[in-house]
Amino acid sequence: MTRGRWQGMGSVVRFNWPFYLVAAVGFACCIAGVFVAQGMWLRWGMLLMAAGSGYFIFVSLGVSHLIYDRSDLYRWRWLERVLQGKDQKRLVFCHSGFDEASQALGERFEGAEWRVLDHYDPVSMTEASIGRARKFYPPTQQTLASGFGSWPVEDGWADVVFGILAIHELRTVEERGKWFAEAKRCIVPDGRIVIVEHVRDPANFLAFGPGFLHFHSVEKWRPSWEMAGLRLVDGFRITPWIRVFVIGKP
Repeated sequence: MTRGRWQGMGSVVRFNWPFYLVAAVGFACCIAGVFVAQGMWLRWGMLLMAAGSGYFIFVSLGVSHLIYDRSDLYRWRWLERVLQGKDQKRLVFCHSGFDEASQALGERFEGAEWRVLDHYDPVSMTEASIGRARKFYPPTQQTLASGFGSWPVEDGWADVVFGILAIHELRTVEERGKWFAEAKRCIVPDGRIVIVEHVRDPANFLAFGPGFLHFHSVEKWRPSWEMAGLRLVDGFRITPWIRVFVIGKP
């Protein structure tokens, strides 16, 4: 599956268009206000508000383009470091209502057996952006609806469990701990759990402003897998805004 040159950034706009519409209208109104406002301080206020709106629009979209369209994220070369040449025959891919990657991964691991699990819960995952994402990317036919703490996967079945830009939708350490416990149950003794996420850090704050609060800090991720008796095998960044955590059994 070939991704479009602007697909990632386009998806961000599609799923979050009300925020960008408000920012664009605010930007236009503030620019107009600079020319009609009476008094220097009011003009400066309008200019500052225009700068804030413009920063949100152009920086967040520019960074989104770098991450989702220009980086190695969906080119998958980083998997070589994660998997270290091991043969991967059985894989689990988990998402929380928006699946943009299982088909591409399935093509990369041709011949492997897959379980695609959808943890989407409309009661707890109420963000409008998820609903819009599901309309553009509905679950595939092989997708299995699954609670995050109880998976339709046999014990020790999987070589790798993937959670790519999805598990942050589990909002508490306890919920993520239950997810990791299920992942631990499902992987073979030397299996890997691969988490790819934005994290709550300065780079994501500068890129997405208050939106970075939707992500979890590294300090919030660590107790989740430790609660399940797992350990960090490797960790690295794909870009300044995306971290990969490779988790395994002790």
